Amino acid sequence: MTAQRPDEAELVARAKLGDRDAFSALVVEHASAVLTVAWRMLGDRFAAEDAAQETFLAAFQSLATFRGDARFSTWLYRIVLNKCRDVLRARTSQPRTMDDMTDGRESVPEPAGDLPTPEAQLLADEHARSVWRAIRELPYIYREAFVLRHVEGMSYDDISDVLGVDDGALRMRVYKARRELSRRLAGLVVM
Repeated sequence: MTAQRPDEAELVARAKLGDRDAFSALVVEHASAVLTVAWRMLGDRFAAEDAAQETFLAAFQSLATFRGDARFSTWLYRIVLNKCRDVLRARTSQPRTMDDMTDGRESVPEPAGDLPTPEAQLLADEHARSVWRAIRELPYIYREAFVLRHVEGMSYDDISDVLGVDDGALRMRVYKARRELSRRLAGLVVM
């Protein structure tokens, strides 16, 4: 496991002693990454913001349990993924209405880019929505591995630390996610 960098270790140590400014600095440093992971796992900006907020609240409340064996960011990723699991469990236990289907979950996390015509932009946006919809429909263990590897660009070693699985199991999850996405997106025509 990779240890955190020295200034981060100092911030964590100060935060453990009750220094709220040190914890605030850690939040500022990691807020964007935590929010991005939550958004990509949940596909809903508002739920992602709530999960990110819950992540930092949980981190603050359990900071004393952070041993420093891994980087602070790895510990936060574990927390945010657990918060996302909680949200998804709650979603599956609640009946969905038509309003739920159009509440922003189909928004595209990142624009497709500058395209020459509005029609081309519309088509690109629809393709991006289809891809994100397919990612969100993956079983959670495949989705988290795929998002951390191919969307967030994390190394297999770091993802293994975050998820607490061995390298072989992780690589199989990523492979199965790619295979399932390929199957689901086979009919998607890209122009």
